[in-house]
Amino acid sequence: MQRREFLTALTGALVAAMLPINALAELLNQTWNKAWNKAAFEATKLGEATKGLNISTETSSKDIDIVAPDRAENGAVVQIEITSNIKNTESITVLVDRNPTPLIGTFIFSNGALPFVITRIKMAEDSELKVIVKAGGQYFTASKKVVVLENGCG
Repeated sequence: MQRREFLTALTGALVAAMLPINALAELLNQTWNKAWNKAAFEATKLGEATKGLNISTETSSKDIDIVAPDRAENGAVVQIEITSNIKNTESITVLVDRNPTPLIGTFIFSNGALPFVITRIKMAEDSELKVIVKAGGQYFTASKKVVVLENGCG
């Protein structure tokens, strides 16, 4: 086999091998874009974030337990715990009203998973920690005021 024929065959084989990789990369990119809600995560106001999440009506609920400090010494590390006692909880969304980007995250539960979240968040200043629980296609909310002694988002 001549060198030129070999290089042509090798190049063709590499291109053919990369086609499935490119298709897989495109599939992963499409899946990521569906999971990443850019409008909600880049919102700078609480109302914009909830609008980006397609939440229009929320009902206040005492069945959402929020454990967070009344006073956080350092806003860079504020530990929170959230438990939903609402039957068939599908997701828990955490927002901080006065942060530069209010949406902290959305946690999705399926197949009877215990709707409990414990995490550490950043808070820029004194603010309401707002939790929205989705259950049965409805949205329920609870909030807690947290005083921040040292800015955590600067």
